[in-house]
Amino acid sequence: MKDFSRWILVTAAVIALASPLMAAGRPETAQPEATKGPVVVASKIDTEGALLGSMMVQILRADGFEVVDSTEFGTTDVIRRAITSDEIDIYPEYTGNGAFFFDHDDDSVWKDPQAAFDTVAQLDLQANDIVWLTRAPANNTWAIAVRNDIAEPNNLRTLEDLANYIRDGGEFKIAASEEFVSRDDVLPAFERTYDFRVAEDQMLTFSTGNTATTIQAAARQTDGVNAAMAYGTDGPVAALGLRVMEDSLGVMPVYEPAPIARRALLEEYPEIETLLQPVFEALDMQTLQSLNAKIAVEGQNAALVAQDWLQEHGFLAP
Repeated sequence: MKDFSRWILVTAAVIALASPLMAAGRPETAQPEATKGPVVVASKIDTEGALLGSMMVQILRADGFEVVDSTEFGTTDVIRRAITSDEIDIYPEYTGNGAFFFDHDDDSVWKDPQAAFDTVAQLDLQANDIVWLTRAPANNTWAIAVRNDIAEPNNLRTLEDLANYIRDGGEFKIAASEEFVSRDDVLPAFERTYDFRVAEDQMLTFSTGNTATTIQAAARQTDGVNAAMAYGTDGPVAALGLRVMEDSLGVMPVYEPAPIARRALLEEYPEIETLLQPVFEALDMQTLQSLNAKIAVEGQNAALVAQDWLQEHGFLAP
């Protein structure tokens, strides 16, 4: 009996010591007992994906949902297959990816914020029973950023300037994701429209789309890199000494983030749309740049950055 009592005391002590470690880096906001769900919340593997996904996880948990946190789930192809096969329930996607998901007679719709949202929402609902919720007023479009020590002396401000520089034999090497270099509507589209070519030995290619990695590679000149794949809402670009090249000919679609969910989930829990709407409406370009920089430049935890912002703006109780 004495040994059994000792075992209980030792076990209790281990649990007490382990609990703070298990909670390290996670939001500490008290959550109500879960009465709804479970809901599988996912996101892509990048800084903003982790941020937005964490916001969605915390908002739903605060309303009493049991949430399976699958943030940083995978690339666009992977996460898209997951939601269309009911493996996940909801994740943040970008309106401009409608041009990638669907064939559409009029490509110009993807370059207008409202038209892009309306079109992808209609097509996705009809084809996949996926509902697009409120979009954020921030265009997180694909971009190319160049180190200032290259951009400044060569007067590189637009992609037309960059194309001329590359055609004239200027030194150029870009860090980018496999998706960026291989998708026909991204780097190949830039190359066709602006008439330049990036050779294989002018690329440092990563498997994931995390721009924190590509921008850091350019900032550190890893393997001779002096340019990076970037997004419109990236915070680290200016902070790390790079300049985004203006897409002066309007090649890229508008990429505004919005939660997308299986229709069956929203039919069961229609309140999810109401819960997430004011959060995404408040996420403008400057806000996302600032929050992304906290994660990518300062090294803060995405879930804690999300929690601080949600509490500051009254979406979560302190």
